Amino acid sequence: MSEETEELEQNLIDAQFELLLHEGDKEKLQEFLNEQNISDVVELIDRYPEEASEIISNMAIHRASSVFKLLDLSVQKDVIHGLKTFKTAELLNDLSPDDRIDFLQELPKSVLRDLIKLLNQDELKVTLRMLGYPEDSVGRLMTPDYIYVYETDSVADTFRVIRKNGKNTETIDVIYVINKKGELVDDFRIRDLILAAPDTKISDIMDGRIISLNVNDDQEKASQIFRMNNRVALPVTDDNDILLGIVTIDDILWVTNEEFSEDMQKMGGTEALDEPYLDTPFFKLIRKRAPWLIILFLSEMLTTTAMTYFSDELSKATVLALFIPLVMSSGGNSGSQASTLIIQAMAVGDVTLKDWWRIMRREILSGLMLGLILGIIGFSRVSLWQWFHDIGIMNFTYGTHWLLIGITIGFSLIGIILWGSLAGSMLPILLKKLGADPAASSAPFVATLVDVTGIVIYFSTAYLVLGNLLQSGALNH
Repeated sequence: MSEETEELEQNLIDAQFELLLHEGDKEKLQEFLNEQNISDVVELIDRYPEEASEIISNMAIHRASSVFKLLDLSVQKDVIHGLKTFKTAELLNDLSPDDRIDFLQELPKSVLRDLIKLLNQDELKVTLRMLGYPEDSVGRLMTPDYIYVYETDSVADTFRVIRKNGKNTETIDVIYVINKKGELVDDFRIRDLILAAPDTKISDIMDGRIISLNVNDDQEKASQIFRMNNRVALPVTDDNDILLGIVTIDDILWVTNEEFSEDMQKMGGTEALDEPYLDTPFFKLIRKRAPWLIILFLSEMLTTTAMTYFSDELSKATVLALFIPLVMSSGGNSGSQASTLIIQAMAVGDVTLKDWWRIMRREILSGLMLGLILGIIGFSRVSLWQWFHDIGIMNFTYGTHWLLIGITIGFSLIGIILWGSLAGSMLPILLKKLGADPAASSAPFVATLVDVTGIVIYFSTAYLVLGNLLQSGALNH
């Protein structure tokens, strides 16, 4: 479908919706909304956010819950605020347990207490149990609605179970096998069931290649297991292998998107936002950003301290001060590159803690090579500017010792970029080892760390190369 056609259909939906709102005919509005695709209703709410509660309240409850779970958190809050109590109760009870938990866990405790009172007894029991699991655990994602059978059942028996219970389950793509104690034994795809004879025992289709999640596993770990095993759903068990529920790929995709957003925000040098940027209250946004800026500012004071320590050398060789921004930014950039690459690789499971030595060796070689490239460019820059002076194009000169200055810049860049690459790659691994979030080793934090140490590397190199010239102040003549 072309963009012009989609835009035309959108305009027609909008026009009809506005007309029905103006006429105030509830029956026609309900009929119109229930005829639209779920995705079209979501887009309609995006275009008319002030009418979100009106739209949800005029839809059949099952369709309304399907739309509600696709809305942004801020819109969901507005919808609940605008709905009448009985409609809110209907909506919350119709949501699948995992979608309901996904919404409720983001609310203030006072609001949460009021809303869970609207749940019926069965849904309340499930909700309270899931809320009891640790935040960001698999237990908060799972749904207790799934199809299970026993290994002694036949294929015909299994089809009867599916026909009886399948309508209210999250998915019937995968069937789970348990024993009389409720322990997970195996799982199989419905394709295997369809291809088997009706009198075949379930034990004959089992292959024993079961992959499961623990209810207390971190959601990020679950995401990695899904990605590595190409599954549409995975069973969730407790420490005694009792089957408690399942997690489906749509929930994992949602978590992955949230984790990605949080990591990007942390890598940018701020705390993760709990809601979309434009929906975040102004002073809350300030609270999220200020602590990191303060930490980075205090860290940068160490750079001032380092420069103060070398103030005598700077006064004797002011030409060295010209290159401080160059060498500091190059080290910070290399550190930020390495940090970003390692954090991303850890997030998708490409590297683990046990790969630290391979990463270090790789970054040592990379740092040396990148440092050599920029060192040559830095040396060439000094040489070129001196040549421009010698042929009369420029008045500025680095003096008679320009060659030693160029060598100082070149070797400083090699050392600083090597250090930046090592620091940027090892810091996320160290944080992970300590149980912290690797994304906290943000690009600004690594750049600040390398800035401080870069000053020390720069002037130490200057001491080694320039020696007596630096002490005598001959570079200023």
